[in-house]
This record gives sequence, structure tokens and C-alpha cells, in this order.
Amino acid sequence: MAGNVGSVVFSSSEEDFWVRARGSVHVQDPRTEEFCQVLVCSLRFPLGTMSIPSLLVLYGSQTGTAQDAAQRIGRQAQRRRLPVRVMALDSYAVADLIAESLVVFVCSTAGQGEPPDNMKNFWRFLFRKSLPGGSLSRLDCAVLGLGDSSYPKFNFVAKKLHKRLLQLGANMLMPVGLGDDQHDVGPDAVVDPWLASFWGSVLALYPSLTSVTPLREDERLPPTFTFHFLVGERESGDERLRVSEGEAGPFRARMVFNRRVTEPSHFQDVRHIEFDVTGSSMRFAAGDVVMMRPRNAAEDVQQFCLLLGLDPDATFLLEPTSNSPVPARLPRPCSVQHLVESYLDIAAVPRRSFFELLATFATDELERDKLVEFSSAAGQDELNSYCSRPRRTALEVLADFPQTTAELKVDYLLDLFPEIQPRSFSIASSLKAHPHRLQILVAVVRFQTKLQKPRRGLCSSWLASLDPEKGEVCVPLWVKGGSLTFPADADTPVIMVGPGTGVAPFRAALQERLCEGRTANVLFFGCRSESKDFLFRSEWELMVEAGGLTLFTAFSRDQEEKVYVQRRVRENAALLWELISRRKACFYIAGNAKQMPASVCDSLKEVFQQEGGVSADAAAQMLAAMEKTSRLQSETWS
Repeated sequence: MAGNVGSVVFSSSEEDFWVRARGSVHVQDPRTEEFCQVLVCSLRFPLGTMSIPSLLVLYGSQTGTAQDAAQRIGRQAQRRRLPVRVMALDSYAVADLIAESLVVFVCSTAGQGEPPDNMKNFWRFLFRKSLPGGSLSRLDCAVLGLGDSSYPKFNFVAKKLHKRLLQLGANMLMPVGLGDDQHDVGPDAVVDPWLASFWGSVLALYPSLTSVTPLREDERLPPTFTFHFLVGERESGDERLRVSEGEAGPFRARMVFNRRVTEPSHFQDVRHIEFDVTGSSMRFAAGDVVMMRPRNAAEDVQQFCLLLGLDPDATFLLEPTSNSPVPARLPRPCSVQHLVESYLDIAAVPRRSFFELLATFATDELERDKLVEFSSAAGQDELNSYCSRPRRTALEVLADFPQTTAELKVDYLLDLFPEIQPRSFSIASSLKAHPHRLQILVAVVRFQTKLQKPRRGLCSSWLASLDPEKGEVCVPLWVKGGSLTFPADADTPVIMVGPGTGVAPFRAALQERLCEGRTANVLFFGCRSESKDFLFRSEWELMVEAGGLTLFTAFSRDQEEKVYVQRRVRENAALLWELISRRKACFYIAGNAKQMPASVCDSLKEVFQQEGGVSADAAAQMLAAMEKTSRLQSETWS
């Protein structure tokens, strides 16, 4: 289609999408007639002249934190009586961005500086080189980032998005907000003052809003959905009504085995788990990850239903009260049992928003005062002491506030509890070595806080509880690309540093490379004890005997002086320099993000200085160059 509408020029070219210059707009590739109409309306009625703006809050969220912050902004807008929409970035038609007036982008950073899964399409589109400056010159917006400063690319996505929006001509109302999980009170230390400044900027931009009387903080907003309970209906078993997690939806993989691979006396229970993926058409390479959603424990589901007086067998239909779509992952009709077991994250540590909503149901003065305190900016230290530090779950909070819980309305369950998020695990096997099989390595999370009951990881505990020897066990799962990619060139050596369960992706890489006859492989493995948690020891020894692996180990607790993998890196400086400087080896790090990755990188810089005779600055530049060219890659987690 090509044509003219006033000063708007449309073209069917797919190379460019927007061009706006000196009051005229040249739009290429308007994919639908509806888009053209939206654009013409935006030109006919300049958005900056609107007395009451419509706020759009778009989020990119991997674990739900950014989504929670976006929904918080949405509630604040509702209290200010602003029309508001809150959407995931990839659920939003990016073509419409040109016609928006006021937008807040809330985004986290995934992996090693990557955008979250639910904003990747938006990200690719926005960074097209064909989008010229001035494309978004009518847009007033702000960017709020949520990250963790223990990662080297802290809030990278938010920073880059802010810069890109400026390049496209958007009017940035605020400096980019950089929330940090590492702060004593979490990201709210930044988010609270940032939001206060944001609303001040909005009031300055739209003075008519000062005449609007906002809702009180203790006034309960309407629920997103209402529950309609059914009589005589059963939960739908139609899988077509469930959401597709991967492109073709989750594959119900049969668990083949679930074995503990650490000694029974060792404090850490690590599981080697295998799934049969025959018939799935599933393809994955070394470095890819498998995704799955855990379920809440049966005793937690039972306690939740008792606290709220819910019949687990009751079935219902959800009806939206606004423009929010009904969650596609819930069957229609759905049972209370399924909702609580597979959807509501009742075992998570609740966020501040949980207490804000719960406080509106409180009738007991003492309970209400405490909930209001936890909801306030001034009460975040108290909330951390009560909830975050001891890792108290949402279910336990409900039990601590019984009179408020008794007043809780079922319609608010999906507003109160977030959805259970999928968990990712590095795939620890190669299809070439194990056809139709997928293996993972899982450290079962269990630790003690001041609370009497031990804290347990939801997904790892759920997986550990599944026993295929007692009957068939099937787990819905899907795969996606990971952050590690291995060289295609058969002659390129690889050096891998993977202590503990960080060795999982390297096991897959070694299996794959040895099947292809690639023997230039070096692995640094570390653990506490050679006798208790030397994972896959027999496999490594066979690879060494076959000439396909050079192995260096570090057992930190087997001697008085603690020995870690970074020390082994320094001790083998000559070999590493030879492989990296002369044979262009690729270097990989996987494991806990706390100290190990930075320490290994420091050791590698020492190798460059010692063997290459370069300065500290030059060594740092060499390391940065390796990272830029993907010869240095890492996959870390906190």
C-alpha cells in the first residue's frame, strides 16, 4: 500500500517504520489500515494538548519484579483517576507507540545484559537502524530499571533503552531510575523517590490534574477479575485452553531418573535428573536452557484453602473487570485446587504490594497498623526484618494476620498473589551423546533462618520430591537459547570454569565436542570435598583417559587452606596463555555470581600480565576485547 493522507506518507517498505521531521510524518511499513487511522488521529489531535492524559505502563520482566513495579505505577495512576493500561512490552503493538502521549517503561535485565523474554520482540524492533531520530518526538516518557549491582551489567537494559528513546526524539521526563536488589531495603530505595519525582513531572506537564481529587490510600481499588463459581462443573482438561510457553507449548516429558549425586552426609543435596523427550521434536545445543514451572507443595495448598475457607474442588470462571485478559494458562473452567497448586505463588516472599492490598481488608486495628507500616516507605526496614531477611512466605504472612485473612475476598486472589514464574536450568547433556534425552543438575535449595521451619526452594524441592520409581512422572517443559555459545570452528580450544552446579552446561559442551572429535578442552572444576561433591567425577576421568579433556580441580575444604578455581587458573598461567594468545581459545565461566566470576577474571588478568608481560591496564583491555568478541562468556546467577 502507498498513498498520502495529509502530510503523512505511507510506504509498504519493511526497512523503515517511522520517520517524523518538521511536523510531517513519513511512515514505512504500516502493517494495517488500523495503524494508519491511529496515526492520522494523533496528528489531527495533538496529544500534548489533552487535559487528562492516558498513561501507558509497559514492562519487561523475567522474574515478576518489574511487572510488580509496573502494576504499582498503574495503581497509583488509578488513585489519581488517570486512564491507565499496564502491559508486557511484547503484548503491546509497538506500531501504536507513535500515537502515545505518556509512557513509563519498567524493565529488568536478564542474564548477561539481555532483555527479558517478554520484551525481546519490542527490543529487536526498537533497535532497528532504519528508525530515524525524531520518530518519537511527540512522546513523553520515563524509564525505570530494576537490577542487581552484583552483576557486571547492572541495569544494562534500562540504560540502553533510555539512550535509544532519546535517539528517537522522545522527551524523557526523568533521569533513568536504577533500582538495586543489593540495597538494604531493595530497589524501593530508588523506586520510591523516583516515582515521587515522576508524578511531580506529570503534574507539571498536565496542570489540570491538580484539580483532580485522588482516592485515599486506604480505599480499595476494584479487583482485576471476578470469580464466578459453578455448580456441577468440572475443570476443563482441554490442553488447547492452556498457554503455550514455547512456540509449540510445553512438552510433557517423562522423568527417567532422579538421583542424588552428592554423598548422603554432605550438607547439599544435588540431583541429576533425566527426562525422555522422544516425540517432542525438541532441539537444543550446549549452552541452552530448559524451562519448567514448579507446583506448590500439597500441604501448602491445603493450608491455604483452610485459611481462606475455600473448597479445593470448587470450579469457577474468571471475568475481567477491565481490559486485562484472563490468564491463558488457566483452564476454563478452573478448579481452586489447580489455581492454588499451579498458578498462585503462595510460597514466595511477598513484595510490598502484597501488604498494601492486604491492609485494605484489615478490620483489626493492630493488624491494620502493622500492615500499613509494612506498606509505607518509612516501614521498609521493618518489612525487611519481618519478611525479606527470614524469607517468610506469603502463606505464612496470611497465618500471622488471621483476622485480616478471614476478611479477604476471593476476587482479589490474582491481585494479591503473583503468578508462579518458570525456572530455568542449564541443560547438562548433549543430544548427540544422549538422543531423545535431556538431563539437568539441580541443587536442592534448603537453608535455615530465624524461623523454625527450614526455607526451601520451590522448584528444586518440587523436583526432588518427584520419584519416577514409584510411578510415571511427567513434567511440562520447554527449551530456549542460553547465554553461552560454543565455537563452530573445530580447531578452537575451549577453557571452562564451572564450580559446583556451574559445571552443568560444560558437561553438555564436552559431550557434544567429543562426539564431534574436538579434543582441545580444558575444565576447571571446584567443590568443597573430593569425596562428597565431586560431580561427574567418573565421567571426567574417562574423558581425560581418552585424551579429550585436561582437568584441574579445586577442593576448598579438603585442606586447612581454602583452594578455589581462581587459584588453579593462576597456577596454570603458561598453558592458558598459550591457548588464548596463540590458539585463540574461548574462555567460559558458569556458577554463582557473588565472588567467583570476578575473582576468575582477576586471575585471568594476572595470567596476561605474567605470561604476556603487559601492564594491568593492558590486561584489562585484553579481557574486555575477549568479552566484546564473545571469546569470554559467562553464565552466572545469584
